[in-house]
Amino acid sequence: MTRPTAIVIGSGIGGIACAIRLQSLGFDTRIVEQLDDVGGRAYVRRAEGFTFDMGPTVLTVPHFIEELFSLERDVAMLTAPDFPADVFADGQRIRSGISGGFNTSRYLDIVPILPFYRIYFDDSTFFDYDADPVNVRAQIARLAPEDLDGYDRFHEAARAIFQRGFLELGYTYFGSLGSMLAVVPDLLKLGAVRPLFSLISKYFKNDKMRQVFSFEPLLIGGNPLKVPAIYAMIHFVEKTWGVHYAMGGTGALVKALVAKFEELGGTVQLNAEVARIDVEKRGRQRVATGVSLASGETLAADLIVSNADYATTYLRLIDKAHRRINRDAVVKFRKQSMSLMVIYFGYEKRDGDPDVRHHNIILGPRYEELLTDIFERKVLAEDFSQYLHIPTLTDPSLAPPGHHAAYTLIPVPNTLGDIDWDAVGEGFADKVLNFLDDRGYIPGLRERLVYRSFVTPDYFAQTLGAYAGNGFGVEPRLTQTAFFRPHNRSEDLTNLYLVGQGTQPGGGTPSVMMSAKMTAREIARDYAVDPRIVAGMGYLSPMDFERQAHVA
Repeated sequence: MTRPTAIVIGSGIGGIACAIRLQSLGFDTRIVEQLDDVGGRAYVRRAEGFTFDMGPTVLTVPHFIEELFSLERDVAMLTAPDFPADVFADGQRIRSGISGGFNTSRYLDIVPILPFYRIYFDDSTFFDYDADPVNVRAQIARLAPEDLDGYDRFHEAARAIFQRGFLELGYTYFGSLGSMLAVVPDLLKLGAVRPLFSLISKYFKNDKMRQVFSFEPLLIGGNPLKVPAIYAMIHFVEKTWGVHYAMGGTGALVKALVAKFEELGGTVQLNAEVARIDVEKRGRQRVATGVSLASGETLAADLIVSNADYATTYLRLIDKAHRRINRDAVVKFRKQSMSLMVIYFGYEKRDGDPDVRHHNIILGPRYEELLTDIFERKVLAEDFSQYLHIPTLTDPSLAPPGHHAAYTLIPVPNTLGDIDWDAVGEGFADKVLNFLDDRGYIPGLRERLVYRSFVTPDYFAQTLGAYAGNGFGVEPRLTQTAFFRPHNRSEDLTNLYLVGQGTQPGGGTPSVMMSAKMTAREIARDYAVDPRIVAGMGYLSPMDFERQAHVA
């Protein structure tokens, strides 16, 4: 019997995860990637002996990764529990040095990172952010003792939002307005639709604590002043499952997922830029039938999944004559996330270096006003905040002996602002690196710098094909959440689906893996896949994986 065929446009983590699921569902699946290597935003830059993850570096919810590595051909595991109780029960989490499960560990090593982040304030004080309630309370007592009671109340509010918003609704696909309206009363009761910063300010009086407990949406492209308070669940997601690192970098995770996909029989075609999604009219329906590449090659398939940017998918790849819902005006009306400047640099180690950590959040002198400059005014401010990532503190293999590989990421306006990055990029990069040197985060950096490069919003727009140079797809705000976020099943074309950060549920590595499962479920439903294949094998908890590992 001939297996149906699928094409996935783009090899970001969401695209690869969806391709693995489709292959296990019984589709012969091909990934087409425009770049010369896999990863999309998780592309890897190698230069002068250094290895740099160009995109995501924070891994959470490792059992999402474990589930992908547990899939088999014609065993899709789509109806198993998404969040079985023993995965998040306090007494049964994996707390050893290995944070990957049994099947993950066959492909790569994933290790926990502590603290999750060191958060530096402009006065050089800092907060070590982790899951230990004793440590968190001690940090608050040191910096803002007046907020200890507020933290306890916030903790309970975040727990309730996490329970309803993530554990119960995390995998809900809001394909209809009715599905959204059904959960609104619960979200209103929890206060989950008010702006996150407003919720945080209800519990914390101190500006530093307000920043500590609201910054995380920036890691998925959200403005803490605008995202709905349901994103308080990020605090509990990290608290429940920790923050992790793939040895070899996120690029090693991408390569391992591709290896899994190819073991299942899938294929990857690099240097394969899609110029057009091919469409046929069949009565009243418009049906996606394949893709045409920029090279002139055409590839037919029974279904198409786009892991490309949502706006780019509709504006560039589908003729407007075939778009009745996602018309130009609708697509362009959606708010895009901010963009990024990312500076990749290698430097010599030195005895007595300050005790910076793997993940460092360095906040500038302004918070709310800077967010408004970035997201609303779209101007490049004189001050900035940054995320400094030094993975060689955990994994020395990413740099030559005696050196560190690092990157620092600065949120900046997307290209809908009026900034000439060709003119200001070099000077801005110098300013940021000089700041790290002068303020003592990496003293003497200018003298021991041996490699430097950077990307600006132009890279996101031109190389990655992100509309308006967005860093994280459609901005997560209330009017672009759940049903109001782009849908994983196209309303315009039969046989076209979307996956990744621009679709439901949103941005971030765990969310794009959730998006892949949502999209695969919709495809399984639409194609009436054999229920025995969809059910697959039973879900194994992390404790089951540990027991298997000990037996092995």
